[in-house]
Amino acid sequence: MAQQGQYLVVHQTREREPTDYENLLADGIEQAYARGIHELAQLVQALNEACVPSPGGRPWTEQLFVSEMKRLGA
Repeated sequence: MAQQGQYLVVHQTREREPTDYENLLADGIEQAYARGIHELAQLVQALNEACVPSPGGRPWTEQLFVSEMKRLGA
């Protein structure tokens, strides 16, 4: 249990720096959220429109996005 006044900074829990790919993907997601996009279908569309790279260079699909989030979160 954390003592009062202490907190965990998210970056303290990572084992390495994010890759360029992970940074580009995060930027694309953040930009979509900033535009008020929160639904999966619209998020995938926004990533494709912004030319955010996907695994294998394929267009983003809902299934691919969910799969990639699971892989990155593992």
